[in-house]
Amino acid sequence: MTENLEIDHVQIAIPKGGEILGRAFFGDLLGLTEVEKPINLAARGGLWFVAGSHQIHLGVDADFRAAKKAHIALTTASFDKLRARLEAAGYIIQNDDVSDGRKRFFTHDPFGNRIEFIDRNAHQ
Repeated sequence: MTENLEIDHVQIAIPKGGEILGRAFFGDLLGLTEVEKPINLAARGGLWFVAGSHQIHLGVDADFRAAKKAHIALTTASFDKLRARLEAAGYIIQNDDVSDGRKRFFTHDPFGNRIEFIDRNAHQ
């Protein structure tokens, strides 16, 4: 049975009070556009960002634990510039080979959540 499912959004957990760091990383450093949360959800805290035709939601978790293995993967046409910008901001970059020939690297957001970046255009 085919349900024609598509991803609407992914959610990453952040600790209570993490909105300032989340906005600085996902908004300022990565360049994602923040969108206003619906009024009935805003009181819960957190942030929402647009990433292409999908969204990334940063949800406050009172028992926050960073995702060390589970992660989101974002593609970019500015792969080398983004890597350099993250390094200049003090983020540790872990380069990795992909079997399909695309370049990729991993880093962690300010909360320790793992994030993958894939070069949209180039192959190794």
